[in-house]
This record gives sequence, C-alpha cells and structure tokens, in this order.
Amino acid sequence: MSSFVTEILANSGKLEKEDLSTKIGKLSQRVDEIKDEVCEMINKKYEEFLPTLNTAEELVVQVHGLTEEIDLLKSRVETEVQRDVRTAITEFSELKRQLERNTILLRVLKQLQVFDSGVEKFQNAFQAKDYVEAARHIEKAEKSLKVLRSRQDFEPKILKSLHTELVVQKQNIIYHLGQEWEKLVVWKLSGQKETANLDVETVLKTELHLCTAVPKGEETGSLIASVLEAFTILGQLNTRLRFFSHLLLKYILKPLILYPVLHLNIMEDQETQTSVLQFEKMLSSQEHPSPPEVYIKVMTVLEHLHKHLFDVPFSDSEVEDRKPKVALTEALGDMIWEELSDCIIRDCLVYSIPTNSNQLEKYEVVIKATEDFEKALKNIHFLKNDATALLKYARNVNTHFASKKCQDVVVAARNLMTSEMHNTVKITPESKITLPKMSTPSSGDKLKAAKVAQIQCAETGSLENEKQVSQYTFSMPACRISETVHKLMELAYQTLSEATSSNTQCAVQLFYTTRNIFHLFYDVVPTYHKENLQKLPQLTAIHHNNCMYIAHHLLTLGHQFRYKLPPPLCDGAATFVDLVQSFRRLGTECFLAQMRTQKAELLERLSSVKNFSNLDEEDNYMVANKAVRQVIHHLKRLGKVWQDVLPVTIYCKAMGTLLNTTIMEIANRVTALEDISTEDGDRIYSLCKIMVEEGPQIFTPLAEENKNKTYQEEVPLYVPKWMKFKELMIVLQASLQELVDRWADGKGPLATEFSSTEIKSLIRALFQNTERRAAALNRIK
Repeated sequence: MSSFVTEILANSGKLEKEDLSTKIGKLSQRVDEIKDEVCEMINKKYEEFLPTLNTAEELVVQVHGLTEEIDLLKSRVETEVQRDVRTAITEFSELKRQLERNTILLRVLKQLQVFDSGVEKFQNAFQAKDYVEAARHIEKAEKSLKVLRSRQDFEPKILKSLHTELVVQKQNIIYHLGQEWEKLVVWKLSGQKETANLDVETVLKTELHLCTAVPKGEETGSLIASVLEAFTILGQLNTRLRFFSHLLLKYILKPLILYPVLHLNIMEDQETQTSVLQFEKMLSSQEHPSPPEVYIKVMTVLEHLHKHLFDVPFSDSEVEDRKPKVALTEALGDMIWEELSDCIIRDCLVYSIPTNSNQLEKYEVVIKATEDFEKALKNIHFLKNDATALLKYARNVNTHFASKKCQDVVVAARNLMTSEMHNTVKITPESKITLPKMSTPSSGDKLKAAKVAQIQCAETGSLENEKQVSQYTFSMPACRISETVHKLMELAYQTLSEATSSNTQCAVQLFYTTRNIFHLFYDVVPTYHKENLQKLPQLTAIHHNNCMYIAHHLLTLGHQFRYKLPPPLCDGAATFVDLVQSFRRLGTECFLAQMRTQKAELLERLSSVKNFSNLDEEDNYMVANKAVRQVIHHLKRLGKVWQDVLPVTIYCKAMGTLLNTTIMEIANRVTALEDISTEDGDRIYSLCKIMVEEGPQIFTPLAEENKNKTYQEEVPLYVPKWMKFKELMIVLQASLQELVDRWADGKGPLATEFSSTEIKSLIRALFQNTERRAAALNRIK
C-alpha cells in the first residue's frame, strides 16, 4: 500500500519537493554553522591573534563543496519550478529566497577569503621587499573590505577588526617606503627659517644626494621603480613628488635663475656611492643671468634627475581597473612648470628684452635658445607637446620691447621730475639740443616734405625782398633752467628718435609715451615741489623757466619727427602744440603766486611805519628809515636770486613791479597825510631819496649782460609810478609858486602824475592857511 502511494506521489512530483525542502533546510542549517565558524575564526585571528590558518583552509574546502551542492540543487529547483509553476510557486519562491540568502552569505565568505589571502600574501611580499606586489595585495584587501562594508547586515565588530588590520598594514608599508625614499633622495639644507628668497650664502650650503649604490641581487633602478610604483598604487606618489618639487624649485632651480654667480657642480662619490648635486660660487659682472645660461643650468638639473631618479620603468603587470600611467618626469613638470616658467620670465627674460631697437636682431639668439630649451624638456617628457607661456613671451619681443622701453622712459622721466631743481644749466639763444641720428626718410616722406616746403615758399614768397628777421627772433632768451628738465627734453627727443626706427605699434606707443611724459610733468612737479616753490623764490623762477623752455620745444617737437613716423602719426597726429598753452600757464601762475607773496612781504615791512607821520620824533624816524632800508635790502637780495635765472625782460618787469608796489605804498601814505611839518617833509624827502638812489640798483646788469644795460637803466619803463614818486619828492621841497608853475594850468609835469585833488591835499598839508595858499589852490583846477 505504501509503495503504491509513494509511486503516485513520486509521479506527481510532491515527494521530490519534500526531499528538496528537507535538503535545503539541512543545507541552510549547515551554511549557518559554517558562517558561525568563519566568524569565530576571523574574530580569533584579527581580534585575539590565534593561529587558525589550517582551520580556515578546511573551511574554504567545505565552502567550495557546499557551493557545488547549492548550484546542483538550484538547477533542480528551477527545473521543478518550470514543470509545475502554478501549483508550487509559493514553495519554490521560498526555496529560492533561501538559496539566494545562502549565495550572498557565500559571497561574503569569499570576500573574507580574498581579504585574508590578500593580507597573507601582502605580508609575504613585504617581508621579501617586493613592494609592488605587497602594495597590490593590500589594495585587493582594501577592495574586499569595501565590498564587505556594503553589506549592512554584516557583523560590525568583525568589520572594525578588519579595518584596523588593514590600516596598520597599509601605514606600515607606507612608512617603510618613506624610509627607502629618504635613503635614495637625501636633502642637505642650511637649516635657516624659510624665507621668500634665499641669499647666495644660504644656497651654497644646499646639496642633493641621489643614491647610485646597487644592492645585492638587484639594480638600483629596479629599487627606485619598485618604491615609486608602490607609492603610485597606494596613492602616495603625488604627496611625495609635491614635497620634492617644492624643495627642488626653492633651493635649486630658483636660485640658479636669480643669481648669475651660482653654478652647478655634480660629483659622483664612489665611497658613498651617491651622486651629489651642489653649488659653487664664481665671479660674474652680470646683474641678471642671460636666458641661454639659465636654460643650460636648469636643463642640467632636470636631465640629472631624469637619469638617476625618474627615468625608471614600471613592471608590466597591471592592477585591475588601473588608470594609464603618467611618466614621472611629466608629473613633476605639471607640478612646477608654471611657477618655474613665471620665474624665468620675471627674473630673467624681462631683463633680456632690448632697450634699443638696434638690438632686436640680436634677440633672435634668445628666441632660438628658448625653443631648444622647450624641445629638450619635451624629450625627457617634462613638458607636454603644447605651446607654453615662456616661448610665447620670448617670441613676442616687439610688444615687450615697446612696453619695456615705455616703462623705462616713464620711470626715468619721473626720477628726473622728483630730483632737486636747484642744479641749473645756462640756456642761450645759440643753445640747441643735439638730435639723435634718424633713419633716412623714404621716398614717400621726401615727397610729403617737398610739398610742405612748396606751400611754405608760396606763403612767404611776398617777403623775399623784404628785410629778414633776426635768426634769434624765435629763440629762447638767455636764462637758467633745471639740469633735470634739460635731460627730460633730451629724453623726449631720444624716445621720438627711437620711434622713427621702430615698427608701427611700437612707434605709436613710444610717441604717446612721450606725450605722457609732459602730462606727468604737469601733474607731478607742482605737487612734488609744492612747498619749495612756495617758499623759495629762486626755485619759482627756475620752474617758470622750465615750463617756458618745455613749451618752447613743444611748438616744433612734433613737426621735427612728423614725416619719419608711421601712419597715422605722419598724417597730423604727431603734435604737441596743444600742450603749449598749459605749460605757459603753469609757469606763469606759479611765478605770479610768488610775486604776490613778495609784494605781501614788502608791504608787511612798511606796515611798521605809521603813515609817515610825526617823523620829527627821532624814534619814529628811525623806524621809518629802518623799514625803507629793509625794503631796499629785500629787493636787492631778491634781485641777486633772480637776476642770473630769469630772462632779462622778465627780471626787469618782475623787479619793476615790486619796486612800483613799494613806492606806490609810500606815495599813497604821504598823500593821505593832513599835516606835514617842515621837519616831517624834510625827513620824508630823505626817505624817498633813499628809494630813488638805491632802488634803480636792482636793475644793475651782470658783467656778461652789459649789452642789455640800456634797457635795464630805463627805470620808468618797468616802474610805472617812478615819475610820480620823483614828482612827490619835488613837491615836498618846492615852494607854492614852484608848485603852481609845475602844474602849469593842468599841462605841466605835476599835472601828468597827480590829480588836482591830490595836489590840493598836499598843499594844505605842507603849507599854512594863508592868502598865498588860497590863491595857489584856486589856480590848481
């Protein structure tokens, strides 16, 4: 009976399902047991440090056996499910979930096996100093740990133990690799604190030792390659290279660029089996090294490093999913090239830019040296095959030449403007600025010049038979100007001359730089020397002459160079005439301000005299006499300061104006008196006589200016109220009849200088009220 039922159940498939369920249940129970044993083994190995290697291997064999049984059962279950899906879908789904769970657990166990195997192999390779294999095994173990961490239901305590073990082993190999690196690359520095730029003496103490010793059974190159490749696998190469590149740039490459006295000395030390790179100091008259010399020095260092350190082959075996390798020299170049090229440009190439257009052809040597330098860097893979800022800078020499030339011109001009003004040079009508030699004008320039000459001849043709003007008509009058301003004008002429032999862009830039020089003078000099210009009359006069001298040259400066400059300058843009009026006004306003200051000082000295009254008292007379003599002394002292500086006509006008102010002040005060006694009149006359006798002495010419004596002795020409003052003196000593005669019914010399009201006031003050005075007053109308 039972065999019959069994047969029916077997045919229906239910008995087989029950057998599978039983087996799967037992299998799941067995998987859980193995998991517990594995966890216990891992816990003992990494937490309690017990030797359980044999047990782990037996477990691995059992795991493989169970895996095969699971795969077989899985295929049978899937067959049964397909045969009878509708009737047993719930049962088979449960069975499948159990199988998937068991599969995941087995994968976890496999990752534990990979981790354990990686750590074991790492230790073996590390002990054998096979750093590349050790790094790869530790990397595999690290990947296995990442997979285990992704399982959220995995035992956290075990994960912590595995992580601790991995960190310890990884830091161990990194430390030992660092020790090996420090044996291969040894820096000997001065020990001083870090500063931006090291001095020569500090740099001379710097040495770089590269190990060339060959350990037993291996080559030095293979050891370097092993260390560097292990650093790469562990992600530590950039950190090491960055620190190395910082020291290389600061203590070796930059000093070679900065100091021309430093030279490289590479020695092979056979005793220590090392290659030593050090500096030595040699005599050099150069302030900055030339670019070819710098390129040779830098290339020597980089080739030495490439040969002994970075030109090492990595092993052919690759770690899974590894990125393509980058040459070590190229990685170093990526880190330091930008800063290195900036240093070469800033501290070397900038100073090699020519300061004269005639030297531009010689600069081709620098461009060729730069090209060869970059080509050599690409050969050792230090540079990628891309255009660099260094070569672009060298090739763009015309632009840099113009910029440097303009910068030098502006700096030189500003230095002249901020220098002392009191050092002067004598300017005469015969004085000329020697023009620099300029290139021969082209046929087009000659044609333009010829047309202009024809126009000028046509305009002046009517004057051919007339009297010719003097050759000095439009010349600068004799005076003194600052030596710095004379040099400034020479600088302007030299800059424009440089523009005539330069390309269009450079010529335009140089021309407008010359204009900027004069704009700079207009803004800088009055501000920088403001205090001295206010206090020192001599500097005011010199500044006045400087402005007039500049304005004088600006009238023709553009015209002299117009036809030698490229378009659009030769078409009328090359002019400075628009600046002339500004400079004349600048000099005039400054001098007029000084004149007002001097007038105020003169009037201040006369203010101590109380309207020239009561001079019959000795004290009052002494005060008045002292004030007048102080005025004369002040004028004479001012004359000594100005006479050899200002042009004769300007000097005479300025001194005449100040003398006129003085005598007018005295005349107005005397005229305003209501009562003048005979003794007061005599003493006022004596004071006026001092002014008349000593005043004209301020116009006494210098020995070399006797030819201007006639102009300087014509005092009334420069002192408008001189004759009025002399008439006042006559009035103080004249009788009533003499005054009436000199009035001559409003037609005499007295009437020319005084009004009737002034004369009547003086008569009333000088003479007592008598019939004769009344008659005289009636005759003055």
